[in-house]
Amino acid sequence: MMGCMGDEHVPIWLGSDTAHNARVWNHWLGGRDNFPVDRTVGDRVFGMYPSIVQVARADRAFLGRAVRFLAGEAGVRQFLDLGTGLPTADNTHEVAQRVAPESRVVYVDNDPLVLRHARRLLHSTPEGVTDYIDADVRDTAAVLEGAARTLDLSRPVGLIMLGILNFVLDDDEAHAVVDDLVAAVPSGSWVALTHPTLELGGEGNVEAMDFFNRNAKPPLRARTGEEIASFLHGLELVEPGLVSCTRWRPAPRDGAEPPVVAQYGAVARKP
Repeated sequence: MMGCMGDEHVPIWLGSDTAHNARVWNHWLGGRDNFPVDRTVGDRVFGMYPSIVQVARADRAFLGRAVRFLAGEAGVRQFLDLGTGLPTADNTHEVAQRVAPESRVVYVDNDPLVLRHARRLLHSTPEGVTDYIDADVRDTAAVLEGAARTLDLSRPVGLIMLGILNFVLDDDEAHAVVDDLVAAVPSGSWVALTHPTLELGGEGNVEAMDFFNRNAKPPLRARTGEEIASFLHGLELVEPGLVSCTRWRPAPRDGAEPPVVAQYGAVARKP
């Protein structure tokens, strides 16, 4: 049997009977790569916590600003994007290669639907390279082995970890993921990170997150700013530090600061 998603036919084994975070997130971003069950769960979460759509859009906008900074001012030419999710506008390689066409980008995900759509990511500039690894971020050895086929891990790498550590529920395991990856790249490498929180006005998300975890997969959790900052221990945070991701180097808005969302963001350098 085949299930239909967008204009494409997708095998039913991809999970059209269970909501999945990547597809729900795609729905919140206005995409078409989702099933009715994803829209149903996403709409219920939105009804409980309407700010979730702003969180999703703010996280995506942060990606663009962070990658532009890394490829531009920081001079990074290699990127390892962990938990990339479904492709949409301005993916990491598109942003980086717009600044520096020779940029090399490796995407990592373990969702079979993302794997099916990986071909959308594999359109590099002639000067650069784009690749995809099917791996679980918690298996850092497999991630690094796959990345080394495309990236030179003896040279600085931009580690993109947007909305991924919230799926690593155990704190020690989440710390081990970050520590392993940071240890494997040299001085001058960077980490760009976002993570949901129940701070910054996110207190109303408790019921919605509980509903999501009972009706979709994989489960996720929020963390405090202090907990999130601890993932970046030993790294040098660039201004403005760990802030609501809308407040990280936003585009000018006639002097007005953008609204806060319950998603922390930061960019930090390995000294």
